[in-house]
Amino acid sequence: MAQRTVLVVLFDGVQSLDVTGPVEVFAGAETYTPGSYRIRTASLDGAPVRTSSGLTVVPDQALADASDPHTLLVPGGQGTRRSDPELVAWLRAHGPRAERLVSVCTGALLLAAAGLLDGHRVTTHWAYCEQLARDHPDVDVDPDPIYVRDGLVATSAGVTSGIDLALALVEEDLGRDAALTIARHLVVFLRRPGNQAQFSAQLAAQTAQRAPLREVQQWITEHPDDDLSVEALAARAALSPRHFARAFQAETGTTPGRYVDRVRLEHARRLLEDTGDGVEEVSRASGYGTPEAMRRAFLKALGTTPAEYRRRFSPAPVSQPR
Repeated sequence: MAQRTVLVVLFDGVQSLDVTGPVEVFAGAETYTPGSYRIRTASLDGAPVRTSSGLTVVPDQALADASDPHTLLVPGGQGTRRSDPELVAWLRAHGPRAERLVSVCTGALLLAAAGLLDGHRVTTHWAYCEQLARDHPDVDVDPDPIYVRDGLVATSAGVTSGIDLALALVEEDLGRDAALTIARHLVVFLRRPGNQAQFSAQLAAQTAQRAPLREVQQWITEHPDDDLSVEALAARAALSPRHFARAFQAETGTTPGRYVDRVRLEHARRLLEDTGDGVEEVSRASGYGTPEAMRRAFLKALGTTPAEYRRRFSPAPVSQPR
């Protein structure tokens, strides 16, 4: 098995967890399978960098002295907001030589500035997706997933999703057992699907200003298996269905139907992760009615079936597999 070099680019204002999260994953893989990864860190001049939290990190070398890596990893942080032209020039020249380009959080801004994301579907931290799309129209920015793999380019949303992405890459390189062992050691799930949303329904949607609409939002969360049609929800808010639908979208930023879909999906995911309830029972409790309806919802939103989702994320044996 050929050893894969992982080169992590450092710069002043880098987010420390964007560096240490993936590095811990690859270092764990090297412990599990000696000779699998060689991890190097490098700054432009080889000098120590100060992270956004004030920590000082000493790199292994200068970027000019680094050999072409298998995996080039660019973390995010405040230092990406005003990108260093010299760093961008180095990425533009050396990025295409790597077999795999990886960014964590706003590291995607640096890769985009170097022209390395043109024509690729990518993601970044939710707060910077609009900026990335505006400044780089040739980049296909998807603001929802926690990470995206598009050919040789892999981008992730925020600090913890960098760990998810690193685990996915280790699973790709060394197999599921290796990635599972590392995930257990780090006490994280193996592994959240890349197309899992950056936000829960409650976080993704704005909180309505009017009390009746806020109460409806809370009702939906607490009663996913109830009648959540627009007509039923409008009656609860004492509004006409048309007025309710327009007011709900205006104040929350999403339609009632989409909000209900996300709440039900999250409820079903939690039951699959935390209980041994059968798929049919989970589908009823989450408001889907039938296992087939829930299966279609999972495939559409997560690209996987409820059974496969449970296999990946349930921490304990399931009592009633179906």
